[in-house]
Amino acid sequence: MTTPAPAPAPAPAPAPTSASASASSANWTEHVLVRRSAREPDGVRLSVRDWGGDGRRPFLLLHGLAGHAGEWDGLARRLRADGHRVLALDQRGHGASERHPADVSRAAYVADVLAVLDHFALDGTVLLGQSYGGHAALLTAGGPAAEAPTEAPTEGPTEGPAEGRPARLAAVVLVEAGPGAAEPGVLDEVGGWLRAWPVPFPDRAAAVAHLGGGPVGEGWADGLEQREDGLWPRFDPEVMVASLAENTLPTGRAWWEEWAAIRVPVLAVLGEKGIIGTEEYDEMARLRPDRLRGVCLPGTGHDLHLERPELLHALVTEFLADIDDLDDLGDVDGLGDVGDLPELACLGVDSNT
Repeated sequence: MTTPAPAPAPAPAPAPTSASASASSANWTEHVLVRRSAREPDGVRLSVRDWGGDGRRPFLLLHGLAGHAGEWDGLARRLRADGHRVLALDQRGHGASERHPADVSRAAYVADVLAVLDHFALDGTVLLGQSYGGHAALLTAGGPAAEAPTEAPTEGPTEGPAEGRPARLAAVVLVEAGPGAAEPGVLDEVGGWLRAWPVPFPDRAAAVAHLGGGPVGEGWADGLEQREDGLWPRFDPEVMVASLAENTLPTGRAWWEEWAAIRVPVLAVLGEKGIIGTEEYDEMARLRPDRLRGVCLPGTGHDLHLERPELLHALVTEFLADIDDLDDLGDVDGLGDVGDLPELACLGVDSNT
């Protein structure tokens, strides 16, 4: 893929104008933020699942397209047990957040992430995202809008696109995500699959079976909502397709310039049967050999965070131990191997590269 021209700077994220703890479980509390912008003056509802914790590094977890914050419950419990502050965002158009936002641009998703970081005053955060959520994490780390707090927005790009960002972000973990563009036809493929769900599902068992069975089907089914006639997805397929358009050829583009601008350490976790191939990963490593650690997990697919949350937790833990040992987070040439975990290789991608 050729390197695209620079994209317009993501719009600054105005400070959330309201917040409340509106729901809770035995493990987490829901906070609702409303973020207003020029394009969305009435505001966009953002639901954040707060797992608590106040020590060590904060984490913000970002689900993928058509997903939901609950996908991270297994990992969130483990991270909180380690003493981390853990938040998981229902991204716009998903879950308990705004179902039909006016703006589904990549810039809007990034602005939402920045608004959450600012609202909770999170510094030294690890952004961890899967698929489209990983892409939002990538753009947040590599785009030009992540230095200034949203209470004092600036117009357009600032000098030095990554200046000041390590204070806000400590690291990024990309689960089945990268800067490459989706091939033509992906919009039709994804849209066709989502529209073909036989909703309403009569019960959870039917939903789990249709959505792949096992832990993957269970994870997807957890995102459904109960209505009088059965279980329904908490997203609109047309909003999902519109959200993906900016990443899909021929009208969309790849995001290699943003990738090359990242200055914090990055862990890329890939599934053997996932969507990130050798060519894309190799280009990521070529552009950022001093920032990137890659691990490919044999036998796993695109939803490896649902299939193997315990292994993902182990990889993240070892990765954090490596970067915590560095005096300067901006100089990660010293990143070592992934602890005592076995070396894993698949798709021609070596782990510990």
